[in-house]
Amino acid sequence: MIESFHVYILQNEAKNFTYKGMTNDLERRLAEHNRGACQSTKPYRPLKIVYFETYDTRKEARAREIYFKTGSGRRLLKQILSNQ
Repeated sequence: MIESFHVYILQNEAKNFTYKGMTNDLERRLAEHNRGACQSTKPYRPLKIVYFETYDTRKEARAREIYFKTGSGRRLLKQILSNQ
């Protein structure tokens, strides 16, 4: 089985919170966030995945996650999310 990596965006609209992360298992990671296992998202539960991208390598996914955390990456992400 070939492993893939996902860059994901979580959101809690009521609390105006967006989180960017990377994982090789989206369902598991979302469950971890929503049960409070991640300190940076714990106060913002419940969270939902509003966007994700899939990559063949951890390196590619990590580069995209880092990009989404930059000013131009946040602008692009805002554009992507507003078009959904």
